[in-house]
Amino acid sequence: MNPVLLTSLFLVAAPLGYLGWALLTPGNKTYKTIQANLSRGLHAADDVQKTSSGSLARLGYRLTPSSYVEKLDKLLALAGRPASMPLGKVLGAKPALCLVGAGLGYLMASAAQKPMITMLALFVTVLAYFIPDLLLYSKGQERQKAMQLELANTLDQMLISVEAGLGFESAMQRAGETGKGPLAEELVRTLQDMQVGRSRRESYLALADRTSIPELRSFVKAIVQADAYGIALSGVLRTQAKVMRVKRRQRAEEKAMKLPVTVLFPLLFFIFPVLFIIILGPAVINAIATFSGS
Repeated sequence: MNPVLLTSLFLVAAPLGYLGWALLTPGNKTYKTIQANLSRGLHAADDVQKTSSGSLARLGYRLTPSSYVEKLDKLLALAGRPASMPLGKVLGAKPALCLVGAGLGYLMASAAQKPMITMLALFVTVLAYFIPDLLLYSKGQERQKAMQLELANTLDQMLISVEAGLGFESAMQRAGETGKGPLAEELVRTLQDMQVGRSRRESYLALADRTSIPELRSFVKAIVQADAYGIALSGVLRTQAKVMRVKRRQRAEEKAMKLPVTVLFPLLFFIFPVLFIIILGPAVINAIATFSGS
């Protein structure tokens, strides 16, 4: 047989044979990698639970009532579920901080055995336990305020896109891609929920559940009703954008009306005393010098 033909057959058969051996051999590293990738989705929740929950997290799950765990999960949703504070880590940090607060309270109570110090020690222990809740609540409030400020501009951008010929989801995608705040992130997440097979109604209602802004919740409900009854979304979006602009102006006017009351406290306790000292100080000094000399 021709040597060139034999060489060609060998060069073709050898890589194919090696590829089949690499894929089908059970003890091979490639086979193990493929099997791990195929079975990763079957036990994803268990893997996440095992990796995210240590001994303190398991203790936190056991000590925390299920209703309180749901409340913490709601706070995490409002805060945007930061990667540095998963639910297992929060539940594990609460008993640890409680132990630290109890230790500090014990040192305080043993140093000065007084009823007020004992009450203060108990307060420190309770406060240490609720520190993660306070952090999540503060972060959630900041995030919701940022979303509320972005809502009117985002709806205007979506309205322009819809009137230009884009569909509602396409306008939402454009607003999510061009935006940089938490509202854009929520829009992108809503679209991702639709892409993985969730219905539009469920995706929109999940968006409403992840926020505490009344304007955004009413907007989502209006979109859900319009989608259910076949109403044109462009008209609903135009009406909602107009309402959001009016409410934004009303919030600005309300803050302007509250400003004198807000300034009153620092004005009375920090600015007026300094003015009195500057204005009346020299007169008081002169009066004291006059009377002391006489």
